[in-house]
Amino acid sequence: MPNESMGKGPGLKRSVSLFEATTYGVGVILGAGIYALIGKAAGLAGNAMWLSFVFSGLIASFTALSYAELSSMFPKESAEFLYVKKAFKREWFAFFIAWIAIVIGFISVAAVALGFGGYLSFLLQGLFPVPVLVGALGLIVAASLINFWGIKASLRANTIATLIEVGGLVIIILIAIPFLGSVDYFLTPEPAESIFSLISPITAATALIFFAFIGFEGLANITEETKQATKTIPRAVILSLAISTIIYVLVALSVVSVVSWETLAASNAPLALVAEQVFGSNVGMAMAAIALISTANTVLILLIAVSRRFYGVSQEHCLPNFLHKIHPKTRTPYYAIFAAMVLAIIFALSGDITSIAFITDFGVFAVFLVVNLAVIFLRFSDPAAKRPFRIPLNIGEFPVLPFLGIIACAYMLFSFSFEIALFSSAVFVISLPFYFLCRGWFGTKPGSLAPLKP
Repeated sequence: MPNESMGKGPGLKRSVSLFEATTYGVGVILGAGIYALIGKAAGLAGNAMWLSFVFSGLIASFTALSYAELSSMFPKESAEFLYVKKAFKREWFAFFIAWIAIVIGFISVAAVALGFGGYLSFLLQGLFPVPVLVGALGLIVAASLINFWGIKASLRANTIATLIEVGGLVIIILIAIPFLGSVDYFLTPEPAESIFSLISPITAATALIFFAFIGFEGLANITEETKQATKTIPRAVILSLAISTIIYVLVALSVVSVVSWETLAASNAPLALVAEQVFGSNVGMAMAAIALISTANTVLILLIAVSRRFYGVSQEHCLPNFLHKIHPKTRTPYYAIFAAMVLAIIFALSGDITSIAFITDFGVFAVFLVVNLAVIFLRFSDPAAKRPFRIPLNIGEFPVLPFLGIIACAYMLFSFSFEIALFSSAVFVISLPFYFLCRGWFGTKPGSLAPLKP
């Protein structure tokens, strides 16, 4: 068998087009978050939750532009690791940020897979019982097999599923057209007496539903499998986020027009409830089936992103070298895919989607803050670097939008409860000893940027 390590065997296959990259982004953004969390968001922000989607989209757009510029400069699958290392010249810090991205990927896969298990159990309850955990674990294994088969096969499955899940959300929007304007869209659970009392519930909902926006950053982890990546990935990032934000806001306005926010907050299947309210139980079951497809698609795309992060960081010699081996036939990082599957299964043994979403979002805001900061640092430390995509709105070399992204992410980090912040920080900080162990055991020395010679 030929040596499969990077540089000596087959490389990743460049086969992803702009359309496929954009549907990848839309597919992972318009996933389980909107189907599972919109009811929880309604409980926090009431009819005004649509503003939380606007703010989430705005925060995400700042960082999306940063990812677009950085991915055009460094079209490598190590993404966040490479960006931070190039900007701050501290490999341990780069590993720390990459590790946060990897961990929140596992947690997200686990949460979404459990959501799939819940929908599957609901749909089959009249035929035969399927435990939620069995459905979740079965999905993780099946999605991992598709991931192993190849990026092209994975994105074909994603394209079909994305069209279905977008169709489901369009149905919700169309259902609500006769009801639009029937409620006060600024009504919060506690009537707002001032702008500050209005912002508080919206901020809380934003901290939760940002979970529904994460995923676009995963596009930076398929650059080595994308045609003309320096142009395609930035365009796909911006397009997928813009499409998703518009759909989210319209859906948020629609659901509270049909069903009260109190009823939405109490439902485990809020979008199915909206469809059932207008057309009856059969349509509600159909919407639940669409949610099943959506959650399955999200698990597939998240697993692709997590396995490619494993692959990319291993290429940088900060994780075991076997994780960047490429299968000679499928040309996919099969050890990284297997590792992602196993760890996702382990995380799937725990459940509460609200708590998991908060923990995930805390990590996401931390990563996004550093990515925005990396853009600013690189503008001054390496101003002559080639930037096929350059963020607009600059004061000299200083990019204004990433600075706004830093402010927004820092504000959101301080909006989490002390317990969530403490637990999340503990989970992420344990990575640092692991970094030094890996650097010592797998062929490199801590602090060096190149592998040791045998």
